[in-house]
Amino acid sequence: MGGKKRKREGPNNKFSENPPDFGHLASLYPSFEPFVQYSRYGHPRIDWTDFNATRELTRVLLHHHHALNWSNYIHWVEDLLSSDIIPNTISTEGGKVRGFDIGTGANCIYPLLGASLLGWSFVGSDVTDVAIEWAGRNVDSNPHISELIEIRQVQSNADAPCVEGLHHEESVHGENYHGPPMLLGVVREDEKFDFCMCNPPFFESLEEAGLNPKTSCGGTSEEMVCPGGEKAFITRIIEDSTQLKHHFRWFTSMAGKKSSLKYLISKLWEVGVTIVKTTEFVQGRTSRWGLAWSFLPPIQKSSISLPDKNNMSFMLEGLQRQHGAINVLEAVKSYFSLHGLSCTLNTSSFTVDVVASKDECDSIVKNELPITNKSMDCQPTRETSNGSSLNFSLNRLCLRILVFQQIPGTLLVKGSLQDRNSPSSGAFSVIFQKLEEALRNKFCTKPV
Repeated sequence: MGGKKRKREGPNNKFSENPPDFGHLASLYPSFEPFVQYSRYGHPRIDWTDFNATRELTRVLLHHHHALNWSNYIHWVEDLLSSDIIPNTISTEGGKVRGFDIGTGANCIYPLLGASLLGWSFVGSDVTDVAIEWAGRNVDSNPHISELIEIRQVQSNADAPCVEGLHHEESVHGENYHGPPMLLGVVREDEKFDFCMCNPPFFESLEEAGLNPKTSCGGTSEEMVCPGGEKAFITRIIEDSTQLKHHFRWFTSMAGKKSSLKYLISKLWEVGVTIVKTTEFVQGRTSRWGLAWSFLPPIQKSSISLPDKNNMSFMLEGLQRQHGAINVLEAVKSYFSLHGLSCTLNTSSFTVDVVASKDECDSIVKNELPITNKSMDCQPTRETSNGSSLNFSLNRLCLRILVFQQIPGTLLVKGSLQDRNSPSSGAFSVIFQKLEEALRNKFCTKPV
């Protein structure tokens, strides 16, 4: 027959030979189930013209195939940005969070995750033609977020720009980085970013990549291997950051070896950073480490005031299949509604917005239930970034609860204080701990 030939999928497209099983995904992710339809022959399918269906499919596929550390890294960066460790002196276009992904790869996973889950905008850079082509295709195949992501090709140059004032008296395992530019020569003079992130080549050779039997490593040699390994690669990011200290709030990178951190942290203090943060990402038997630094002066806190926690989170693990993010969201709303609080559930963003008076906060802290539901006084409202409205008043506590599915059977519950100036803000951590206790009792108690 003379029909059109289908385009061959790219070498890095994991669905080219095995397309997604919509029925299986629906059984694992209840939020995706309403969008799955079945033909008269029982074949599952979705309506590709339905924006909500394709958006949910994107979210589910990202969670299902890339839950390991990728989403953890994104949410750690989110916590850094929402913290009050350093001032927010970087003014990005439109006031939106803007990130730079060094070596985004063909999958373009970090920009896709950050844009789809949090609405962030990204520049994703890479050097190979194949990575640039398929990263662009992956972005274009998600039209609801494509305008948030720019793919930028880095010119391969063995003589990458040198950083003035830095000396390479010490070598990293006998090798320095001499590959394509990282940030210098890629970031434009007039650009500002809230952060950069990077999943660097962890290994010095492909042979080293195959030495650990507990991990499964996949990728091209450009993605996995660098002369000098991750130490040399991240050291180059550190050196570039000294010249771009006013272009970014936070510089971050992932590291595959804990032993690399000591060397890298020492290097950071040498170049004059003002703050260094580290964390560990653990999933099963695999660990990765996050490294973050900044040149901005830390915010000075009064020694007589107690620090308030404005962002908290916990994991619900071992959930039965029928208990998905929607079920937990409904339980969150029921918990607060039981105490007479005003709640707004948003199923598209997987959030519950809660407004509480001081008396209602006290009732939760004391485990007291109201006798009658009190009428809510009208208060000025402020529009939030995702379109929902929260009542803000000096006498009220406003918080947002987000439920995010990490992998099947595991949910991340995050709470954030929306108005830090409220006199009731000190009750937030206690209320969130009470919510955690209630959700664990409801969903994590093993049947006798």
